[in-house]
Amino acid sequence: MSISLQKGQKIDLTKGNAGLSQIMVGLGWDPIKKGGMLGGLFGGGSDNQIDCDASVIMLDANNKFTKKENLVYFGNLKDTSGSVQHMGDNLTGDGDGDDEQIKIDLNRIPADVHHLIFVVNIYDCQRRKQDFGLIQNAFIRVVNASNNQELLKFNLTDNYAGRTALTVGEVYRYNNEWKFAAIGEGTNDISLSELVKRYA
Repeated sequence: MSISLQKGQKIDLTKGNAGLSQIMVGLGWDPIKKGGMLGGLFGGGSDNQIDCDASVIMLDANNKFTKKENLVYFGNLKDTSGSVQHMGDNLTGDGDGDDEQIKIDLNRIPADVHHLIFVVNIYDCQRRKQDFGLIQNAFIRVVNASNNQELLKFNLTDNYAGRTALTVGEVYRYNNEWKFAAIGEGTNDISLSELVKRYA
């Protein structure tokens, strides 16, 4: 049975799930529809689309980002160990379910990696004048990849108007087990590289 988390909550992933090694982290969001039915039919040029990008920042035990190969995003779909694999970019956020998915093999994560930080930023947000006030129904969920059972879901319900990036959640090592933390913090970083600098 899936557990619904609130902001700030933490949960064991592997301790209560013996043998869990393959997980899928799904992230989803919907653009807010503007202008009613006619606006929806006749509006919506390409500049009105919001391209949110999910990424994983892999950190060491001191919460530091130490090498560029430990950033998994649409431009680098897999880390060198093959333990974290991004399944590809969704350019609009339209449709139900996950918009972007990241597969993780917990057993293959390098020994020097202790934290996987899941972030979402809006591509080209400055030029397009877009922020997360234009997004609704954002969530992160973790699925047992071996049987497709959803283990947990965290719905981001805060008001993120004016924010251009989100730190959504974290998978991290603790006493040789893996846990998940629901973070849900908005920032004003305008690019993924700015987010990464927070962990320099």
